[in-house]
Amino acid sequence: MATAADIPLLVVSENSSSERRVSPSWTIAQLKNRLEPVTGVPATCQKLSLKIGSQPAQPIESANEDATLLSAWPLQAYAEIKITDTRPPGARPNYTDTSAVEKYTMSADTYEALPNSVLAWKKSQKLGRFDPNAPEIEQTKIDASFKEIEDRGIKPSLRCRLLPSTDHRRGSVAFVGAVPEIPGVGAWVGVVLDEPTGKNDGSVGGKKYFSCAANCGVFLRAERVEVGDFPELGLEDELEDEDEEF
Repeated sequence: MATAADIPLLVVSENSSSERRVSPSWTIAQLKNRLEPVTGVPATCQKLSLKIGSQPAQPIESANEDATLLSAWPLQAYAEIKITDTRPPGARPNYTDTSAVEKYTMSADTYEALPNSVLAWKKSQKLGRFDPNAPEIEQTKIDASFKEIEDRGIKPSLRCRLLPSTDHRRGSVAFVGAVPEIPGVGAWVGVVLDEPTGKNDGSVGGKKYFSCAANCGVFLRAERVEVGDFPELGLEDELEDEDEEF
């Protein structure tokens, strides 16, 4: 049980961080023994230091750790005790590597049969794909996306700039239509940028929608594209933009 003399300290090691109550009446050896199950670092391999605020860290060490009390150091509430593992890196257990840990995987059939899952709740509430009106809702979104493209006058071969206006990138419209390989329903606008500041070469998921140099292609929603008389920016234009920003 914690006593009034105990001091709450932040205990930090390579693989852990927690708040612990420490008694100034403990010896260094007693503290190390208590920290071993907390940090996973053997007491004989611990190197301790105390850090208070912005002050330099103070080593907690002594020639006789079985007899030296922690009261010899200015312990303060929520000061930090850092534990350094003195073992060679290859000799330290890797507690963060879970690649070898056997993981439980639930089959899709088992999950769908659960009565209290998120999926069951969506079914009961008729949400998402379980909404009987889902196909109509999805088609409405698709139609609206194509309507926005039409309203904005976005067509292949037209010059454009990207929005917001702070983006500064310009290019030419190369594609308008659905791209099933990109998540989300509705139409996309494929743009060939004047500079290689895009995401692709006009391909998505291995399917070619238009051709351009590497990293000159990008797919955007209509609200990110404005067509018009937007010639390529020259060096002088770029310098003017920089002057305006600074």
